[in-house]
Amino acid sequence: MLKFYFHKTPNPMKVALFLEEAQLDFELVPVDTLKGEQHTPEYRLINPNGKTPAIEDEGQRVFDSNAILLYLSEKTGKLGGKPQDRAELLSWMMFIASGLGPFSGQSVHFRNVAPEGNDYGVNRYLNEAKRHYEVLETHMEGREFIVGDEITIADISAWGWIDKAQVVLGEEGLAPYPNLARWFDSINSRPAVQRARQVGQDVEFKSEFDESAKRALFPSNYK
Repeated sequence: MLKFYFHKTPNPMKVALFLEEAQLDFELVPVDTLKGEQHTPEYRLINPNGKTPAIEDEGQRVFDSNAILLYLSEKTGKLGGKPQDRAELLSWMMFIASGLGPFSGQSVHFRNVAPEGNDYGVNRYLNEAKRHYEVLETHMEGREFIVGDEITIADISAWGWIDKAQVVLGEEGLAPYPNLARWFDSINSRPAVQRARQVGQDVEFKSEFDESAKRALFPSNYK
């Protein structure tokens, strides 16, 4: 059975949503990143980058959320869109992997975690996150889905981070992006989303963001 290495954060939640949309059986393997379990030698054999998510499938390891989505979509034939939309799908998957996700994460870090006095970093990452939201806002004019006329892994991948819009952008969240808000509400109302939100609910992950948690999440800051 497919093993799903999970912590309840945006990138693993993308994979949880795919698994629920595709109705795939899986074994959940919690990885408590605030405790540093992502850095154990055993887990590094699954994901040498020391992050979640990752999967093991019939002896094959796959890490990085968008790589997992592409792998599972290709293997199952589900949520990959139509052949004529393949180039568009890949383009948006890379846009999310290289832009929307990283800049959202850095916006959260510099606004909420970094020491005071990093005004340049706060401004840089917040405004780049907003720019990526604006790209999607323009693209979603008159569209129901990011690619084609049905839900695909592009929607699933974007949902993982846009679900955290208020954390990334501030209290106004999606208010300045009506097209994106409409899309998000449509995706977010799907039954699979409600099931995905229940994944790992019975796991007692560490919640205290203390010094040891910071060292586990940002080890390069302590070298």
